[in-house]
Amino acid sequence: MNDEDYMRIALMEAEKAFGEGEIPIGAIIVDENGSVISRGHNIKEREKTPILHAEIVSLLNLHNSTKRMYLNGYTMYVTLEPCPMCTTALVMERISRVVFALEDLRYGACGSVFNLIDEPHLNHRIQITKGILREEALRLLRQFFERLRED
Repeated sequence: MNDEDYMRIALMEAEKAFGEGEIPIGAIIVDENGSVISRGHNIKEREKTPILHAEIVSLLNLHNSTKRMYLNGYTMYVTLEPCPMCTTALVMERISRVVFALEDLRYGACGSVFNLIDEPHLNHRIQITKGILREEALRLLRQFFERLRED
């Protein structure tokens, strides 16, 4: 599988969020062997807590199923650039790579607005790949916000 294949799986997670009335952002974690080992999507509205972004949910799901503390060698695929909270969590988790579809021009922390990835005071660097299936992620977000305005 390649980056587009994995991002399609993350987009399926985003579609689940869309169906639940959540902002449609999805994330998956892939191990060093290429296996999808965790999935997540936004559940902020359902759980009434602003920290349950797709990335955090995916990390929590992973830690509920494994005792592995650090994620060296793992890759996260996420449909929107991680915010400062999620980026910091990914640094703390020591994930090796993050692939995102769409830049977040409001809160993006992987280079679009903030650049926590290259922050010299942090103890870990993450490889970033951006723009994979960007148009598909953008289309889903636009549909969500158009529907929200109609309601």
